[in-house]
Amino acid sequence: MISIEAIVRPERIHSVTEALRAAGCQGFYYVNVTGEGRQRGVEVFVGRGGAMASRSSVPKTLIRTVVPDEMQERVIEAILESARGPGEGEIGDGKIFISRVEEVVRVRTGERAEKAL
Repeated sequence: MISIEAIVRPERIHSVTEALRAAGCQGFYYVNVTGEGRQRGVEVFVGRGGAMASRSSVPKTLIRTVVPDEMQERVIEAILESARGPGEGEIGDGKIFISRVEEVVRVRTGERAEKAL
């Protein structure tokens, strides 16, 4: 089993979750997070005079799912296509992290491995 975590722009979360459903992903969760990556923040307007200030952290959304190994590429492609900006993409579109999951246990039934997904 594979855990896939993606950091995406908050305004794209709807398209990403729709793409995950279309790819056959049966479960995921997402949370709003704030952080800093290579983008190093953004310039924002503050105050009445329209002064500019730099914010070192930017809002993002972290979405996570665990899928069987054979779904890995399908899910990654779904995230890439739905989270990427127009054309070749834009700085700040996000990142995808993939890691192996040793075990999954469903609390309600005690089922393990892929049966628990």
